[in-house]
Amino acid sequence: MSDTAVIQTDQRAPGRGGADGVPGQPHPVAGRPRPGKGSTLGSPMRSKLALTITYVVLLALALIWLLPVVFALSTSFKSPTEFAFESFRLLPAQWVADNYVSLLNDVAGYPVLRWFWNSMFISTMHALLTVVVVSIAGYGYSRLDFPGKDVLFFTLLAISLFPVIANLIPLYEIVSRLGWVNSPWAMIVPGLAGVANIFLVRAFLAGIPKEMDDAARIDGAGDFQIFFRIVLPMIRPILIVIFLFAFTGSWNDFLWPLIVFNDVDQMPITAGLQLLQNMLAEYDRTGQLMASAVMAMIPTLILFLVAQKYFVSSLSMSSGIKG
Repeated sequence: MSDTAVIQTDQRAPGRGGADGVPGQPHPVAGRPRPGKGSTLGSPMRSKLALTITYVVLLALALIWLLPVVFALSTSFKSPTEFAFESFRLLPAQWVADNYVSLLNDVAGYPVLRWFWNSMFISTMHALLTVVVVSIAGYGYSRLDFPGKDVLFFTLLAISLFPVIANLIPLYEIVSRLGWVNSPWAMIVPGLAGVANIFLVRAFLAGIPKEMDDAARIDGAGDFQIFFRIVLPMIRPILIVIFLFAFTGSWNDFLWPLIVFNDVDQMPITAGLQLLQNMLAEYDRTGQLMASAVMAMIPTLILFLVAQKYFVSSLSMSSGIKG
């Protein structure tokens, strides 16, 4: 065979699908993905299935939470006759507001509006003072240096793990000696320096560089100026969330108000609802009882709807700095 024939044969070989191949023409076998262990063909389908399952579970949990609320709301607009004969009907056949009217008119029997404003004052004052106390304490534990700082903080954190009910008797003794029985201060002052809230502020401040404090100190600023002018505006999202938690916690507190209040006019809404239940159960006025429960839910619901964007932003502990 001549040399020319050998050269022509070698030039045709790549066109037959050899390992080298012709540029722009992939190998007939290597150019196709082979299904195997590393294949990602089913990944979009699996992720879509997982997302669907997640939505279904969340929807089921939302329905479980909403069903009692919807039932209470609908029952508050039912007439006593309809509730007596069709108590398990989800929506009333005829919407009436008699339960709310009679509840608000009978101020002498059960002062619901008085209880409502008592709870509003107590919860607002407790939440505001909580924000003041925990912001200063969190700043001190995060920024200031003093002997035994970490030991003291984690000791308080360990003490806070004890159940709250174990402190009721000594706490009542303290409140009684201070003369705060049947006083709003019995619910406002206890719990202001919650270690959990201080821990949130301390963790949030960990995402703010200390170099900003050092730069302010070089310019002659003191600790209070640094706190009010630099730190406080940056930790506003977490303070709003702490206000939300403190307000709802004080508003929904049930056991402690029953212990420290025996004057009907000074009771908050939770203790008043317990008293109202005992009064209305004898006359089968479930509609009025549900109406009072719906009124008690309104402030916390509005507060959460207004402040939920701050709650979401505070989930990131480093959201205090925006780059």
